Amino acid sequence: MPELIGGSADLTGSNNTLFRDAGIVTREDFSGRYIHYGVREHGMAAAMNGMALHGGIVPYAGTFLIFSDYLRPALRLAALMRKRAIYVLTHDSIGLGEDGPTHQPVEHLASLRAMPNVRVFRPADAVETAECWTAALEHGTGPSVLALTRQALPALRGPDHEKGLGAKGGYVLAAAGGGTPRAVLLATGSEVSIAVAAREILEKEGIPTQVSSLPCWELFEEQPESWRRSVLGGDAVRIGIEAACGLGWDRYIGADGAFIGMTGFGASAPQGDLYEHFGLTAEAVADAARARAKA
Repeated sequence: MPELIGGSADLTGSNNTLFRDAGIVTREDFSGRYIHYGVREHGMAAAMNGMALHGGIVPYAGTFLIFSDYLRPALRLAALMRKRAIYVLTHDSIGLGEDGPTHQPVEHLASLRAMPNVRVFRPADAVETAECWTAALEHGTGPSVLALTRQALPALRGPDHEKGLGAKGGYVLAAAGGGTPRAVLLATGSEVSIAVAAREILEKEGIPTQVSSLPCWELFEEQPESWRRSVLGGDAVRIGIEAACGLGWDRYIGADGAFIGMTGFGASAPQGDLYEHFGLTAEAVADAARARAKA
């Protein structure tokens, strides 16, 4: 895609947004395809809108998810104008660790999901990231956000899985043993691997448990009702898991479900210690599912 023009707001090394042989745009040389915007998130997003409006360019750029507050007005205009601009927003949760609550987003996913005509992607592993990136590139009538982790994540999708599932916005990653699930674990991003670990605990206890990944709620809502019902598990107990505030999750977990996530700001500590401190663990998920599945 020679029309792809990237950049970052002084966080290229952290966002990993610079692709091979891109070439840097400078005041003397405009032949490159990558812009060092400096600490100018709003200016960066406004420039992306200008490129999208001009045409012939697909702009993308990166910063931390917490700093989406600074570019929000321009992102909102891209949604209003129905223009393609892709935001690579990394360090998407308490998982970023020691930088602490000033840098740890907790309300930002809910806030961005509330904005009309914005697709918010939070992929769980490298395969989902590739699928979500492709979906963002192919979406020509609005902006997309890719919320990505700082911490490394395990590969969850293998050769047995159907290709392109991430582009459906939600799908069954691991079916319940024996068919019909009694518990369904719904998760996004880095918490999908926690759901997979919790499923192993519950299955060993004889509780058939399904894991569903929901990388993009907006695309998931566009799927046929039969697909959505299969992903949500019908009448099974549902547990939502996300390292963010729970606003919006009620639509999926229902009145009898539970949400495992954040209820306040984060803290400064190593990532593993933070997940343990805030109860974002496979054991906590299994406890919540077990209590409701047996009720």
